[in-house]
Amino acid sequence: MTKPKLTLYLAAPRGFCAGVDRAIKIVEMALEKWGPPVYVRHEIVHNKFVVDGLRAKGAVFVKELDECPVDRPVIFSAHGVPKSVPAEAARREMIYVDATCPLVSKVHLEAARHHENGKQIVMIGHAGHPETIGTMGQLPEGEVLLVETPEDVAGISVRDPDNLAFITQTTLSIDDTAEVVKALEARFPTIEGPHKEDICYATTNRQGAVKAVAPKVEALLVIGAPNSSNSKRLVEVGAAAGCGTALLVQRAADIDWAALEGMSKVGLTAGASAPDVLIEEVLQAFRDRYDLEIEQVVTATEKIEFRLPRIVREPA
Repeated sequence: MTKPKLTLYLAAPRGFCAGVDRAIKIVEMALEKWGPPVYVRHEIVHNKFVVDGLRAKGAVFVKELDECPVDRPVIFSAHGVPKSVPAEAARREMIYVDATCPLVSKVHLEAARHHENGKQIVMIGHAGHPETIGTMGQLPEGEVLLVETPEDVAGISVRDPDNLAFITQTTLSIDDTAEVVKALEARFPTIEGPHKEDICYATTNRQGAVKAVAPKVEALLVIGAPNSSNSKRLVEVGAAAGCGTALLVQRAADIDWAALEGMSKVGLTAGASAPDVLIEEVLQAFRDRYDLEIEQVVTATEKIEFRLPRIVREPA
């Protein structure tokens, strides 16, 4: 039986970013250094395949620090944690390793600098997301106000409208965030923004690649977890950029092939916490069903690497 022809437009950059790669290596190196079990507070990154793989090697994932024994190492996820968490680990005399992405840590430092300068802070982010909780938890309660949408800006109550700064979650939609910033600047003309955009290079690059792919295709598949902020934003960006259908899938088994029936041009990308093995799995599933032509759409090249913490690099 002749396979239908299909052109798959493969977005680049896609998949793992430097912060995710670093966080996973930290868990792997901790297991090598101290042996299993090593405890991890929250998912190290938002991807079930990655978490299950590390669990099989001896990582134990917990929600809170009090679930960890004091005599085993604990690792904090790439999303960052409130200041109270390492403080409690130190009080309990635990070995702990902070796998917070350096670009998230940069936002934490910005928040601390604004606070030292006496400014109240508005954070643009998603309520309940670990990164938002971690960033807001860098400062005393009430010092960071959260907004998600332009409409939220009208509802916040501030101490001094002329003494404000804003920061953002690193994995937001660039376009949506710009609308919230516009609303903040309209209501608070003197509000201070970051010297350099808080939305990280990987989020920016992956959204840029999706914008280049979307007009070429009838559907876009994003490989990523349903709790991955940057992956969900890629779906939204793709839909807004005109791809027709934009779908989030965790792996090849999740693809709704009926939804792609009759299509000849499909786009593919992956969120920053999706490993190459899942991208290859999806590509193979397309090869099995179609006479496939793959066209790369490259909008940026990434060469960033982050240094690993000394505690995991030094011998036990």
